[in-house]
Amino acid sequence: MRMPEEVHMNETIIDRQPRSEAASPLQIDLARRILERIRDSGWTVGTRVSVPDLARTFGVSRSPVSAALELLVAQGILSPFETRGLQLARDVADLDPEDILPSSPLEELYRRMMRERALDQLPQEVSEAELMPRYQASRGIVRKLLLRFAAEGLVQRLPGHGWRFADTLVGEDAYRESYDFRMAVECAALRSPMFNADPQQLAPVRRAHERILAIVSTGKTLIGGDEWFRINASFHEGLAACSGNRFLADAVRQQNNLRRLQESAGFEELPAERIEQSCREHLAILDAVEAGEIEWAEALLRQHLRQASEFAAPQRSI
Repeated sequence: MRMPEEVHMNETIIDRQPRSEAASPLQIDLARRILERIRDSGWTVGTRVSVPDLARTFGVSRSPVSAALELLVAQGILSPFETRGLQLARDVADLDPEDILPSSPLEELYRRMMRERALDQLPQEVSEAELMPRYQASRGIVRKLLLRFAAEGLVQRLPGHGWRFADTLVGEDAYRESYDFRMAVECAALRSPMFNADPQQLAPVRRAHERILAIVSTGKTLIGGDEWFRINASFHEGLAACSGNRFLADAVRQQNNLRRLQESAGFEELPAERIEQSCREHLAILDAVEAGEIEWAEALLRQHLRQASEFAAPQRSI
C-alpha cells in the first residue's frame, strides 16, 4: 500500500467516524483480521459467524467485534441469517482485505513510523513533542501509536518525556544471532512437555500455506511482503503457542515484531520460488507435528532455520 507523504488527523477524525465510510482504526483492523481468519480457515459460503468465538480469538469484547462485522456486512462479505446472526455471503479465498476495507489513517501512520525507523530516518530516541509536528498529529494520536509499539516490545518509555525504540536487526551478525535465538527457543517449544498440536490453532495456518502455494503455482501472481510475513509469522507463533509455555510463545512473538520493524523498510514482493520453498518446509513440519513425530519435526525446523540463517539479511522473511 502506498503511504501518503503527510497524514493529517486529529482525535475527532480518528475516534468519531461514521460506520463503513470512515470506521475507527480498531474496527478496520479487527475487520481485516476477521476476514483473514475466515479466509485462512477455509470457510464456505453459509458458515455461521459467532461473535463470542471471535471475541475470544482476538482477545477483545463483543462490541468491537460486532462493529467490525458490520463493516464486512457493508462490503457484502457477510449477510444476515433469516432468523438471527450472520453468515459468510461469498467466497473469500482470493480476496485481498486491502481491496475491500477502508484504509485507516492511524494504521498508515503506524506503518510510516515503522518504515522510517527501519530506514534510520526516525531517531532511536524520540519525544512526543518532536513527533507531533513531524507527522502533523495530535499528542493523543502520537501517544496511541507509541503505546502500540510499546505493547509489541518495540519501544519503551524513558525517564522523563522520551521514548526509545528497540535495537533493530541491522547487519548480518544481528540477523544470525536472531536466528540462533529462534532456533533455541522454537525447538524448545516443540520439546515442551505440555506441547499439544491443537488442530484449531494449526488448521488455519495450514490452509493459509496451501492457499499461498496455489497462488504461486499459477505463475501469474506474486505475493506481497506484508501478506507473506503475516502467514510466516502465524506459522512460527502457532507452533510456539502449542508449547503451552507463554514465555516461549512471547519470545517468538517478540522476534517476529523485531523482524517486522526491520523488514518494513524493504520489499513489496518476494521471489515466488523462495516463498514456495518456505511454504513446503513449513507444511512438512506441520505434517510431522500432526503425526506425533516431534523429534522429526524438530529436526526439520532446525534445518529450516539454519538454511534461512545462511541467507540472513534484511528483507528476507522465512
